[in-house]
Amino acid sequence: MQKRIVKLKNACIASAASAVGRHEALGPMGDRFDYKDTTDRFGADTWEQAESAMQKRAFETLMKKSGLDVGDFGAMFAGDLQNQCVGSSYGLVEFDVPYFGLYGACSTAAEGLMLAAMCVAAGHYDRVAAVTSSHYLAAERQYRSPIEYGAQRSPTAQWTVTGAAAFSVEPRGLAEITEAMPGIVVEKGITDASNMGAAMAPAVVDTLVNYFRESGCSPEDIGQIVTGDLGFEGGSILCEMMLAEGFDIRKNYNDCGMLIYDRERQDKHAGGSGCGCSAVVLASYYLEKLRMGELKSMLFVGTGAMMSPSSIQQGLAIPAVAHLLKIESREA
Repeated sequence: MQKRIVKLKNACIASAASAVGRHEALGPMGDRFDYKDTTDRFGADTWEQAESAMQKRAFETLMKKSGLDVGDFGAMFAGDLQNQCVGSSYGLVEFDVPYFGLYGACSTAAEGLMLAAMCVAAGHYDRVAAVTSSHYLAAERQYRSPIEYGAQRSPTAQWTVTGAAAFSVEPRGLAEITEAMPGIVVEKGITDASNMGAAMAPAVVDTLVNYFRESGCSPEDIGQIVTGDLGFEGGSILCEMMLAEGFDIRKNYNDCGMLIYDRERQDKHAGGSGCGCSAVVLASYYLEKLRMGELKSMLFVGTGAMMSPSSIQQGLAIPAVAHLLKIESREA
């Protein structure tokens, strides 16, 4: 069997920017985000257009923070939760940069960064952007029901983060992507669209177990193991399943969906989810810890429930994927 770990050199996250909505601004990371819109509309008329405007804002903020122009990017990888990734295509339509549309569900941030890092490490481009977003109101309307219906939410349900993040991947930067492990599609018979944590946890187990066995390192060798986004339900399942496989990750494990909201003060049930969740937490929180040397290394594992409105309506089980990146502080 071929090895799944891809070793990378000269592929760094040089800069990042985030834009979020009202609930995220009120959460424990509220003061870390670059742009906050307390109306969730971002100047647009519909929720879907608001997501596009938010993604555009994140990419513009990235360029402003890093002193770059559109012409400095060789390509961009972008995706979101809307059908056919229209949030990204409309949001980035005015930028004259070669565009690769992605659908990895909530794993899109990791997938985009992985592909960008591979392109830069191989020397195909000097600089590649990875951009992603999700919007609570657009996602609810597409996958479940418009919030105007007032449908009751399950305790295992997660709250789709209204957020967008943009990253610049270059040969040099504040944090280096040294390894990548693309995930495989895993499906364990979960059909409940309100329990994505349970659907995605087995995919993370497959990726992490194979990573530790192939690399020869143990959970204790990594500064932090971070998933995005299993939430409280899926995170608990993951830790139990990893123990059954002989790996105890509880001491240095966390999840972006558990970090972005205050569980006691904000009623978000099982935590956050959506493409924007892991993206904005990585951009605003973990990259800063790596830059400051507070964190030497991390495994960033993006998780995605690869379902569609049609598959949910047909009662099909939910397949999932988990893409892994090893990100190290340049100080390390």
